[in-house]
Amino acid sequence: MNPIRVHVGGILATSDHAQTCFCFHRAAVFGSRTRAIRGAGIHARRWPGETGILQPRYRQRGEAALDLYERIERVETRKNPSDPAPPTIKIMRVIPSGTGMFRIALGPDGKPRDPVVYRADLQSLARTLTLLVNEEGSQRDVLEKYAKKKKERNELINATHNAFLFTFVATEPRGDRTLSKFKMEPNPGFKPTTRFTSIFPKVRGFVWIEQTSGELARIEGEVTEDISVGLFLGKIYKGSHFMQERYEFLPGLWLASFSQYDFDGRKLFSGFSIHERTFYSNYRYIGPPKEALVAIREELGHAELDKLRADPADQ
Repeated sequence: MNPIRVHVGGILATSDHAQTCFCFHRAAVFGSRTRAIRGAGIHARRWPGETGILQPRYRQRGEAALDLYERIERVETRKNPSDPAPPTIKIMRVIPSGTGMFRIALGPDGKPRDPVVYRADLQSLARTLTLLVNEEGSQRDVLEKYAKKKKERNELINATHNAFLFTFVATEPRGDRTLSKFKMEPNPGFKPTTRFTSIFPKVRGFVWIEQTSGELARIEGEVTEDISVGLFLGKIYKGSHFMQERYEFLPGLWLASFSQYDFDGRKLFSGFSIHERTFYSNYRYIGPPKEALVAIREELGHAELDKLRADPADQ
């Protein structure tokens, strides 16, 4: 069964059904830091980091970092959320390519399963980066499409400023940090202007803000009404759920460490149920295409030397 293609706020989601709400998730993650906090039953109060929530540079920095840092993803897919062992596990090295993310499959131990295939994947990435760095005309359309996606995604993120109201609930400890928990509810005065922003009134949940930095540390959301997707050929059902955990991987840089999607719905006349958990680790700066190309070429060079050392007959 082919996946639903859903263009939500700048990301063309084709990998699986769970991705249909992915960009809303990111929009809520970044946008929730830029909406004024309103109290319900208590007086709205200032707390350490509140001014940070109102600073757009925080979400812009986190968003930009996704194009500069590679990472390892472990994706566990279950048929039911209660399954003790996921039937499908994929581990991938995810590298920014200048026009999206380049994914290279890894083995269960997080290392290349087949060195020959792994090297071929790196060579393919190097060719892609070379075309971008040399500003080949063949890449113009790809770059324009990627720029358009980023623009639409940013517009969706900006729309969250007015789409939700946040109510202080409590403070909670996380290690040596303190998180402020807020209820996230649709703003009744918000008027969706696009098919994508029409998702916002159908989602509610909670956000946790780290008090000192004003960064978002956790978000949980639930779909409260069925959401039509894929030009109304499919639906995400009411009760579907998502969450994400975020940590400070480097000073001032907060990135996702864990995401979970539990979505039920239908595509055309068949139902689907997706229960996906993704663990993010090993973030490493690789830079924009020019810097990334140097790093990948160096890695290929080291791999060739290791191969020669391991096979004296070729010398």
